[in-house]
Amino acid sequence: MNANNGLTRRDFLKKSGAGAAAFAFPFIIPASALGAAGRPAPGNRITMGCIGVGSQGTGNMMSFLGFEDVQVLAVCDADAGSRDYGNSEYRGIAPAKVAVEEHYAEQKASGEYKGCQGTQDFREILARDDIDAVMIAAPDHWHAIMTIEAAKSSKDIFCQKPYSLTIAEGRASVEAVKRYGRVLQCGSQRRSSAKCRFSCELVRNGRIGKLHTVKVGLPPGYANRRDSEPTTAIPMPVPPSLDYDMWLGPAPLAPYNIHRCHFTFRWILDYAIGYVSDWGAHYCDMAHWGMGADLTGPVEIEGKGEFPTDGSLWNAAKTFNVNCTYADGVKMIIGSDLGFWGVRFEGTDGWVDLEGGTNPPSLASSVIGPDEIHLYPSGDHYRIFLDCVKTRGEPSAPPEVAHRSASACSLANIAMQLDRKVKWNPEKERFVGDPEADRLLSRAAREPWRI
Repeated sequence: MNANNGLTRRDFLKKSGAGAAAFAFPFIIPASALGAAGRPAPGNRITMGCIGVGSQGTGNMMSFLGFEDVQVLAVCDADAGSRDYGNSEYRGIAPAKVAVEEHYAEQKASGEYKGCQGTQDFREILARDDIDAVMIAAPDHWHAIMTIEAAKSSKDIFCQKPYSLTIAEGRASVEAVKRYGRVLQCGSQRRSSAKCRFSCELVRNGRIGKLHTVKVGLPPGYANRRDSEPTTAIPMPVPPSLDYDMWLGPAPLAPYNIHRCHFTFRWILDYAIGYVSDWGAHYCDMAHWGMGADLTGPVEIEGKGEFPTDGSLWNAAKTFNVNCTYADGVKMIIGSDLGFWGVRFEGTDGWVDLEGGTNPPSLASSVIGPDEIHLYPSGDHYRIFLDCVKTRGEPSAPPEVAHRSASACSLANIAMQLDRKVKWNPEKERFVGDPEADRLLSRAAREPWRI
């Protein structure tokens, strides 16, 4: 569905001639070849490549496979297929490719299908003119780079949260999506939840009076899917299935250790910022939705974080409490010590949370009137993306909104690392009179992955 080229896929195939025959990758398989009677015609389908097929990526991929107007043509992962993800989970290219081909084989009279490409280099997927959209679920430090390159390649994008690792990367990613006219849906699924939308509408319509505090409760410590935990970055042999240099990408060179990669990457500051963004990207996003702060950020941030000091491989904050103050005086508290996971909006006349809890209880049966504020309609988060690919409309978690949610997490982490109060200008996206803090807005990147 490449809207900018003015051609349907059918036109493209007709006009490609001998050049198409020489192309290394297969074009979309006709519905008749798949034995898919009643499926949308090939020219009406959205062709996809899935980049990053670990646990969340595989879940996203399977969701997209469930739509008849989607054809998954390729899967990509730095891991060709291994059990290094934890709990003996077998993830990576091999099982993802099998899942795709078995799905389409069930639709063929012969019961066979071998049309899914597998690659360890995402650039091979972006080079394909027969792919309309990509799903990105690589580690956080890859999100912005892959999004920018996908936008340049005229691909629409479903990118898993958090939107980016740094604020500078996030801004560059937003501008690239805009510049190249792409549709992007961030994997902040609560944006498409009826329950979350209703809670935020109660707040936005004044049901709890004047909002003064939003509490974002996150889990403390680290989660681990393996039997052991690292104490130091003891070098280990790189598994033969893993393209470790590609996995590192823009991040600094570092010796391989099983606890560095796959699920547990999120506890290492070179690749993520721990639970502050792992769950914080979801819940700060909801906080912003209820606050009406989708396109801005805090003006003052102050907090404390407990960072490991024993030289352990995992070095993101284990516990934390950060106060973010917005221009209207509302305070957002991000804490691992709040006694709950989720978001609670507190106002002068009561409170509501994302799980349906309200005080007074009568708020739960409140009706949002036709002339009041109604937020983005709920629906399947993946379906919303697909529909917007076709209509070129704006999805429920678009780039600027996703960037501001991720920025709140990054600002919290910067304040904790500096261990002092910082002042932020959300319009200029710079700290106020603070060059030391400004240096933390971006990170050095290895060639050729500089943005």
